[in-house]
Amino acid sequence: MGKTLFDKIWDGHIVVSKPGHPDAVYINTHFIHEVTSPQAFDGLRKRGIPVFRPAKTRATADHNVPTLHQDQPIKEALSRRQVEMLTKNTSEFGVELYGLGHRFQGIVHVIGPELGITLPGMTIVCGDSHTSTHGAFGAVAFGIGTSEVEQVLATQCILQYKPKRMKIEVNGQLGKGVLSKDIILYIISKISASGATGYFVEYAGEAIRRLSMEARMTICNMSIEMGARGGLIAPDEITFDYIKGREFAPKGADWDKSLEYWKTLYSDSDAEFDQVLTFDAADIEPQITYGTNPGMGMGVTRHIPSLEQLDEKERPSFKKSLEYMDLQPGAELLGKKVDYVFIGSCTNSRIEDLRLVADFVKGKHKADDVVVWIVPGSKQVEAQAMEEGIDKIFAEAGFQLREPGCSACLAMNEDKVPAGMYCISTSNRNFEGRQGPNARTFLASPLTAAAAAITGKVTDVRELLGQ
Repeated sequence: MGKTLFDKIWDGHIVVSKPGHPDAVYINTHFIHEVTSPQAFDGLRKRGIPVFRPAKTRATADHNVPTLHQDQPIKEALSRRQVEMLTKNTSEFGVELYGLGHRFQGIVHVIGPELGITLPGMTIVCGDSHTSTHGAFGAVAFGIGTSEVEQVLATQCILQYKPKRMKIEVNGQLGKGVLSKDIILYIISKISASGATGYFVEYAGEAIRRLSMEARMTICNMSIEMGARGGLIAPDEITFDYIKGREFAPKGADWDKSLEYWKTLYSDSDAEFDQVLTFDAADIEPQITYGTNPGMGMGVTRHIPSLEQLDEKERPSFKKSLEYMDLQPGAELLGKKVDYVFIGSCTNSRIEDLRLVADFVKGKHKADDVVVWIVPGSKQVEAQAMEEGIDKIFAEAGFQLREPGCSACLAMNEDKVPAGMYCISTSNRNFEGRQGPNARTFLASPLTAAAAAITGKVTDVRELLGQ
C-alpha cells in the first residue's frame, strides 16, 4: 500500500516507536515566542540543562507587542515583562531572537515562511495552535503546549501519538470575490469546529492547487479551527518558486539536493486515508461567521439558522452564542453596521493580503464611523508595503497601517476592540472576548473586511468589485 504525504514525513522522523506508546518524533525546526516559552526556559534552568540544539530554534516577539510606537517601552506591564523575559531567556540559552526593532521581527507563522526557514518535508512545532500554517509547504507542523516546548528545547524531539489521516478535496473554480479564507471558513461551517478532531488533514483538489503560497497558508492556518492536529498541502512548482532565493533557503548544490527530495513529497495514488471529504468550489460564496466559534459561519447572503433547524442538544449553546453577539436566529447579516475592521493576524497579514485590499480600496474612503486597522505580519511585509506605495493608498482611504504583531487577533496587547462593538476581522477565532472583553467578532476574508470598511456595514463584496 502507498503512503500519504503525512505518513512519509512522520515516519521519516520517528526516533523511537513502540506499540501502545507515543512516538518519539525528531523536530527539524522549533519556533518560540514570548507567551509559551518562559515556563519552558524556567524548567531547563531548574534542571541545569541547556537547549539541546539552539540553532534549530528561532524566537520572535509577536503576541504581546504594541503595533504603534514600537521604538518606545511597552506600556502594559505584563506584556512588557513577557517580552523582556524572552530577550533574557534567548540570550542566556543561545537562541536567536528577532525582537522588536529587528528587521526579521514579526508574527512567528509569517516570518518562518518568508525567511525560507519553513521548508517541505520538515517537522515543525511551536507553542501556538496556528503552527499548522507551515503545513502549506508540505511540512508536518503543529502546535504544542508549554511542557512540550520544554521537551523540544531539551531533546529536539517530542512524544506524540500519530493522528489519523483525512483528505479534503476542493475541486472546480472559485467565483468572483471568493478567497482562500472563504474556502476554509466554508469547510469549517460544513463539518463544524470539531469535525476533524483526531486527524491531520491533507488539502487537495484543483481549487487548492491553483492557490498561491500565501493563500495556502491561510487554509492550513485554520486547520485547528475544525479540531485537526494540523493541515498540509503537497509542495509543487508554486512552492519551490516561493522558497527559492529567500534568506535561509538552501542555495547552490544544497538547493538541487533539497529540490530532488521535495519532489517526492506527495501522497501515493494508492495511499489510503481514514476519511475523505469533497467540496465543489462553485458552491462557495464570500463567508462570514455569526457566532462564537469558527464553525458558526455562512455565506454572506444567507440567514443565521433558526432554532428549528438545529438539533435540540445544540440549541442552548447556539442561543448563548447569539445572545453574546446580540443577534437573532433567522436574521441576515447583510447591512449589519460594523464599528471596527481588523486586517491582520497569522491568517491574513502577508503582502498578498495587503495588495488585495489596496487594489480594492484605491480611490475609495472608509466609512466615517468605522475604525480600520491594517497590521502587517512582519517588518519585511511592512517594508514591502511601503516600497510598493501601499501605505499611501491606505492613508488616502483612511486606513491606519500599524507596525507588525498579532495585534487585535487576541486581547493580549494594547489593540483591543471595545465592549459591545462589532469587528469584522481577518483573524482565525471569534471566541467570546477574543478581541477584547465583550467585543463581538465576525470572521471574514480580507476582501469582505475591506468592503465593510468602505460601506460601514456587512457587505457582499461581489457587488462592489469592478465598480
